[in-house]
Amino acid sequence: MSSEARGPVYDPCCRDCPRLARHLEAVRAAHSGYHARPVGPFGDPHARLLIVGLAPGMHGANRTGRPFTGDYAGILLYRTLHAHGFASHTGSDDPADGLRLSDCRITNAVKCLPPQNRPLPKEVRRCNRFLASEFATAAPRIVLALGRIAHDAVLLGLGLRARDYPFKHHAVHDLPSGMRLCDSYHCSRYNTQTRRLTDAMFDAVVRDIAAALRPDPRCGPPDPATRVR
Repeated sequence: MSSEARGPVYDPCCRDCPRLARHLEAVRAAHSGYHARPVGPFGDPHARLLIVGLAPGMHGANRTGRPFTGDYAGILLYRTLHAHGFASHTGSDDPADGLRLSDCRITNAVKCLPPQNRPLPKEVRRCNRFLASEFATAAPRIVLALGRIAHDAVLLGLGLRARDYPFKHHAVHDLPSGMRLCDSYHCSRYNTQTRRLTDAMFDAVVRDIAAALRPDPRCGPPDPATRVR
């Protein structure tokens, strides 16, 4: 993607989707202490791993202003990231908890809370310019899509056809740009409680990503002055 396509990775005052803007107004009226605005990315802007979720959760990121913070989905996500060296600790309750990400960044396909956690296709498309800007600015080496909607949004942001890269849990797609797209079921309460996604299944996905990003010991230690993607 050319440098001309670069833009902000999110707009804290965005009102491009009228339905979502009205919904956030109602949430702010009912919960005055909630963030209840577009939620920006979290983590290293130049990380080699970019994780793309669906949208902020009502009492999670929509409340706290940080992706996957304060909700059930964040428990499995941050615990697994910590186990593989991408997060400084397992907690994800509050933005003031000191959590830091290492070589990892988290964002959402849709930056605003949608009613019933279901964004409309046109809202996913309208918000996609922010995701496309992330790819143009940071050029991550691996993207982990949590769920089919995130998977399709990643491909849209890269100008690729979804039918050429079908979503499947633990699928790995090597894209024309050299970027790798990895898929997982979303670590939502519904998916984990129904056992559609188990801890072991999600750990296997992140473990493989960590191994792919790990330097080959036969090549010696990497030069800190040159970060190869």
